[in-house]
Amino acid sequence: MTVKIDSQKWYLTLVSIKYRLPDNYQPELTYPVKGIDRPLDARVTPHYVEMYNAAKADGCTLTPYSGWRSISRQKSNYENKVSTYMKEGHSRSRAELLAAEWILPPGASEHNMGVAMDIVNTKESFENTKEFKWLQAHAADYGFILRYPRIRYLSQKWPMSLGTGGMSGVEDAKKMKASGKCLEEYLGIYNS
Repeated sequence: MTVKIDSQKWYLTLVSIKYRLPDNYQPELTYPVKGIDRPLDARVTPHYVEMYNAAKADGCTLTPYSGWRSISRQKSNYENKVSTYMKEGHSRSRAELLAAEWILPPGASEHNMGVAMDIVNTKESFENTKEFKWLQAHAADYGFILRYPRIRYLSQKWPMSLGTGGMSGVEDAKKMKASGKCLEEYLGIYNS
């Protein structure tokens, strides 16, 4: 199903395998961290910059790893992963399922919408860093959520280097954080 983006609540758009962006979707992009080629939707960038600077002032560096990805790049990444699994002897359908545990199909990722930024630490598991703790405490203050909390997605193999996920608006992000709900639960669409 092609997702419909509400122009007023665009930041609450659920993008997933069931709810995909149109093939021609292209956000207006800007670069939040000077000198780092990790663009975001221009509506998200000011919030990310504010969060990045606040973390920096608290001694935390939110190293951006992956922001916006074009649909074509997502397709290439996904197909490469599918190919890897097929070379291991899996059928195409099984390889697609396995690949989707790591890389979502084209149009099924918030990265394609430009509202997600993966944040990493190259020295240790991200969830053990002061940056992760800082994001847990403060990301909602800037409209961001941890998009794939480990407890909700134990069957998924999402990299735990994912520091902050979708831009969800400050009010809604704070409500999600307070409730302990992930985006799907908050929107009332759990199995998406």
